[in-house]
Amino acid sequence: MDYPEERIGGEIKYKGIIVTVRLDQARLVNGDLVKREVVEHPGGVTILPVDGEGNCTLVRQFRYPFGRMMLEAPAGKLEPGEDHRTCAERELSEETGLTADRLIYLGGCCTSPGFSTEVLHIYLALGLHPGQSHPDQDEFLNVEKMSLEKLVELVMNGEIDDAKTIVAALKAQKFLEKEGV
Repeated sequence: MDYPEERIGGEIKYKGIIVTVRLDQARLVNGDLVKREVVEHPGGVTILPVDGEGNCTLVRQFRYPFGRMMLEAPAGKLEPGEDHRTCAERELSEETGLTADRLIYLGGCCTSPGFSTEVLHIYLALGLHPGQSHPDQDEFLNVEKMSLEKLVELVMNGEIDDAKTIVAALKAQKFLEKEGV
């Protein structure tokens, strides 16, 4: 069964630097009218760099909404009209200084489909080459390394609670197992 909802109308309640918030009115399949809050987000990328020894390069940064430092896969927001692969290359270099011989697309992830349009595109970076990181002016982060095995262990025991990092770690692990790497 398919239960589409038809947007009847709506209004922008907030337009910010990254997101726009709408309050829509929608018609359900039974004819009832309901309100739907929608956060429009341009989307982004998450990159899990894994070196030849099976070590991941991660970033630890303060996340204001949660009031704490979080260990995460490098990631960033898409610029208007930007291809997600181009964004992945840029963010990998900015946050870690790394470039990759291979960027393998592991798929998209709808982060909160109940209210947000954000899609994160997940990449695995292999064949890594070091360089100098150059984070954005308002970005303060520490670069850390750990084995993919340890990262997956932290994911599974709940010590990593960042959704994009969880998805990237598990997808990368499965991909590498399948490839026999």
